Amino acid sequence: MKPDHAPENTHTADELLLTHADAPLTIEQRLTGVAMLLIVLISLGNVIVRYLTAQSFAATEEFSIALLIILAFLGSSTAIAFDRHIRVTFFIDKLPPRWQAAADWLSFAVTAGLFGFIAFYAGHLAWDNYRFEETSPALGVPQWWYSVWMPILAVVIVLRLIATRLRKDR
Repeated sequence: MKPDHAPENTHTADELLLTHADAPLTIEQRLTGVAMLLIVLISLGNVIVRYLTAQSFAATEEFSIALLIILAFLGSSTAIAFDRHIRVTFFIDKLPPRWQAAADWLSFAVTAGLFGFIAFYAGHLAWDNYRFEETSPALGVPQWWYSVWMPILAVVIVLRLIATRLRKDR
């Protein structure tokens, strides 16, 4: 039995998992798996080398950090694709449906604006990294190899937001 104040579209975690269990994996989910695998392999390799030689691959931390940022953006895109992003709806659920719809649009606009902002300025950062031939401190690889993924994935998130919004409005 649902409490009186619960919205009609509330689902349990099990229901949400079952809803998407049979759905094919999105490209973001596949890339998330690849990023996680790479992080695990880098970390495992570092532990094995440290155990056998008392030395560390300290420089590989650069790759791990870059992969964690990519992982965060891919996770955000996946959450948006399934309309499962974090929301605090305690007050919104108490509003009339018309106000709830306005709040949903406001959430969409603010989120799209934020990731558009990130895409724009991270794009400038990546371009500056490329233009000034900056290299990473530990490995000496071009810094733009790491920074180019942030604007690309921010644009992917904005596109996912738009697709999710269009799907909701149908």
